[in-house]
Amino acid sequence: MLIRYGYELSFECPAPTLMVCLLDAHEDRAHHVVHDSGFKTWPAIGSSSYTDTFGNQVRKFMAPAGLLTIHRDSIIKDDGLPDPIIEDAQEMPLDRVPDSYLIYLLGSRYCETDKLSQIAWDLFGATPRGWRRVQAICDFVNAHVTFGYEYARATRTAYETFEEKVGVCRDFAHLAVAFCRCMNIPARYANGFLGDIGVPPDPAPMDYNAWFEVFLDGRWFTFDARHNQPRIGRITVARGRDATDIPLASSFGPHRLAQFRVWTDEVDQATLEELARRSA
Repeated sequence: MLIRYGYELSFECPAPTLMVCLLDAHEDRAHHVVHDSGFKTWPAIGSSSYTDTFGNQVRKFMAPAGLLTIHRDSIIKDDGLPDPIIEDAQEMPLDRVPDSYLIYLLGSRYCETDKLSQIAWDLFGATPRGWRRVQAICDFVNAHVTFGYEYARATRTAYETFEEKVGVCRDFAHLAVAFCRCMNIPARYANGFLGDIGVPPDPAPMDYNAWFEVFLDGRWFTFDARHNQPRIGRITVARGRDATDIPLASSFGPHRLAQFRVWTDEVDQATLEELARRSA
């Protein structure tokens, strides 16, 4: 399967402003990319990239005063399979969890394990350990929280999501991550591209999505409390403790987001060949 994905964002800054962005497919998918326009800007400016503490590729640039548009258009080869379901996957004894992953058992800015610990044990203490427990958490969060773009709030925490019972995909992910950590299951927040492949099309404008990963049987598995079903064509951009670690764009000075457009669609070989001709 070929998936075309990309973005076009415009920022308006009153003065030259340093910006860092996490917008592109994670490096662990780089070998699957079969076409890439490269990072483009209007007006043309220089940029650089670096790897952050969590292994994500970060784009850094100085946005000039006025309007800046950034753009990237790529095609990636995907196996076309839905997220795997391994119901027998088991929790790791905590003394065998790699040291670098222990951070994903701790509370963080948006995932208050101290406030949610007793709630989590009351809700999930009797559930089977391992995969089935994580799935029970997803089932609860999906049923407990009502999704709506009108509910978006950048400051909402996992505990507030539990109390308010509304949110967007990042809120679903934060609450599920917090519950997993309360149950001593390492969990990390993730975001990326997720198109309407294999599911009815969503009429809302496309956006980056948030989901989460848990560490079972010595590897990371993807779970999605918002959609709560295996999905096809998930393209991870970044991973961290929560949304604090992997904001799509951060500016060290004021800016206004003037345009935000994201696309993720299945395409055919003819589309790939046409884009290759244009860039030749």
